[in-house]
Amino acid sequence: MTNDNSIIVEPLVASTNGRWEPVAGPETLDFLATVVPEASRDNVRDAAVSILSKSVPPTGELSQGTGLVVGYVQSGKTMSFETVAVLARDNAFQIVIVVAGTANPLLDQSTGRLRRDLRLDEPDRERRWIQFQNPSAEDATVQAIRDVLDDWRDPGTPEEYKKTVLITVLKNYRRIQNMADLIRAVGVQGVPVLIIDDEADQASLNTEVAQGQESTTYRHLMALRQALPSHTYLQYTATPQAPLLVSIIDSLSPNFVQVLNPGDAYVGGREFFADNHTYVRVIPPQDVPTNSNPLIEPPESLLDALRVFMVGVTAGIREGRNTGNRSMLVHPSHLTAQHQEYYNWVRDIIDDWKRILNLSDNDPDKQELIEEFRTAYDDLTQTVGEGLPNFDELVSSLRFAFRNTRVLEVNARGGRTPPVDWRSAYGWILVGGQAMDRGFTLEGLTVTYMPRGIGVGNADTVQQRARFFGYKRYYLGYCRVYLEQGTLRAFQTYVEHEEDIRGQLEEFQDNGQSLNGWKRAFVLDTALRPCRHNVLEFDYMRGRFSNSWVAPRVILASDTVVQANRQAVAGFIQGLAFEEDGGHPDRTDVQRHHVCRGIPLRRAIEQLLVIMRITGITDSQRNTGLLLQLSKALEDDPDELSTIYRISPTTRRRRGIDENGEVTNLFQGEAPVHPRERRGEVYPGDRAIRDNDNVTIQIHTLDLTRDDQVVTENVPILAIWVPARLARAWITQDEQ
Repeated sequence: MTNDNSIIVEPLVASTNGRWEPVAGPETLDFLATVVPEASRDNVRDAAVSILSKSVPPTGELSQGTGLVVGYVQSGKTMSFETVAVLARDNAFQIVIVVAGTANPLLDQSTGRLRRDLRLDEPDRERRWIQFQNPSAEDATVQAIRDVLDDWRDPGTPEEYKKTVLITVLKNYRRIQNMADLIRAVGVQGVPVLIIDDEADQASLNTEVAQGQESTTYRHLMALRQALPSHTYLQYTATPQAPLLVSIIDSLSPNFVQVLNPGDAYVGGREFFADNHTYVRVIPPQDVPTNSNPLIEPPESLLDALRVFMVGVTAGIREGRNTGNRSMLVHPSHLTAQHQEYYNWVRDIIDDWKRILNLSDNDPDKQELIEEFRTAYDDLTQTVGEGLPNFDELVSSLRFAFRNTRVLEVNARGGRTPPVDWRSAYGWILVGGQAMDRGFTLEGLTVTYMPRGIGVGNADTVQQRARFFGYKRYYLGYCRVYLEQGTLRAFQTYVEHEEDIRGQLEEFQDNGQSLNGWKRAFVLDTALRPCRHNVLEFDYMRGRFSNSWVAPRVILASDTVVQANRQAVAGFIQGLAFEEDGGHPDRTDVQRHHVCRGIPLRRAIEQLLVIMRITGITDSQRNTGLLLQLSKALEDDPDELSTIYRISPTTRRRRGIDENGEVTNLFQGEAPVHPRERRGEVYPGDRAIRDNDNVTIQIHTLDLTRDDQVVTENVPILAIWVPARLARAWITQDEQ
């Protein structure tokens, strides 16, 4: 622990890379020592320093910045932004604003954690912070904040009397408007400010951008930012798709990124949705409620899940001596009426089992129930192993476990989402939906039962339902996730999508590049959309090349582009050993080609495909998707090979183009065409000139004509064949 009498460390401004260098002072060191697990301290501190170093420096200069901080679901994003906040305090930031939650329970949860972790309520601790929740421009609040800022301005103020204003505000337009009014009333010229937007992809973005309008919450957030001449806006999220795809000129389009890496105890998508699916159970179709399959009684899979959970609760109470929590989430639907139905089922089941367990040991109903619990016990034995107490020992504790387990419906059906008093019981079964999608912490979550489908298939929304991720390595064996087949498939494909995005963003982070230069492309299964459409001003393109050719439509380009592409092709083929491709002896010169096989795909990509310049917007998006798809192929097998063809190397072909520079027909057809039974006998057509198993690159060299007049000569064009085994679904968006 640090000495509370330590002074604030002044920040250093670096000139080498345009960033400044935050210094971990007493508040940061104290926070790390008292809140952050020892094994994670260096990682958490270094990430916070990296984030703050990319922000607007606390010199009071008139500047604004927007950063994106990406973590996994339930991976410790709150601890990260708390560390950034205390580091900002150490480096002379005078105001920290945390925009937390779209509902009061989430705001209360965030505020309570900040007060606890920053030790704001400890009476013997120095007053380093002054905290407000949902403040407005009342005289007392305005004067209190002005006094704090005056302390910073006065060179005679002792360091221990300088406080940082900490504000938590609901993500609600009225609350944010009050915040902006307060900031204007206080006057913050020259005051460095940090804004932290928790779950930034939710509610903050402009949902009316496609209509050329501004949604209410977004408009008031922009007004708040305009009232702060010097600030950085940090967007924290586990699902960054929407912030990454908004218009690059939007104030909420991030210009820098930090990817957070969780500690070793974290369990996420890779652990749950790897090949063996050890912890995942499929809810059969007959147990999934739909309009065509209404359920009139609790499904058997729900009973299985409850039994597994209660065996885990019993073992947990015995092993943990009634400390901590174990919880189960039942997430049937977004409809509160269905929540009530499942809540009634679960409550009645638990009450009935409690009644049966109180019967005499020789009662047949009790014996039957205990045997059902034995089946659940055998299931857990496969993953818990020797750590699971003997079943006969657990049976005697089942009644106690049931008496210490609560069932609660968690939604706003009664007007306000009920809080969970985790200290009042060890076991909790929570039934609800959207109220527990984002930001909601479920202590000791072990069993999730989710018959809900993916709905419209927004990838970010589906992933935010993964409340079963988190720091639970030490009790992972007790975890089970029950999902209907479509949702399971969505989570499986999301894992690849998430790792692809994180990998791309980490490259920009590590290279110190502005995120404005990121190619907006990533892999995503066709069953999912990246995010809701209403926050995107510009649409995206989807693709999946499988046993298909990829070639540009717009092939007329400027002389500079054509010359650059000639040089790229010449540099690539130099040193390759081509040979004449076999075929029918009656082929014409135009139908004879040279081939070079066994060229490493990585070499072809790096020395040719990424160098060739594409001019058409649609062609460029398709080319970006192609490169992304091929890069994934190399991740799976770095030794992938390709085949290169020089099409008609001794005779340049002519191809007509229209007024937009688009080619009318790039590929030579079959010969002969007639009679039908002899079609393609001499020449199978350009599309058949390929290696069916590997990526094939055809290099065409064309003279372009319009109205039978040559307009450009010696234009190199590439056509690429992608075999089905390398198929990947992807999304690209034009960088408007």
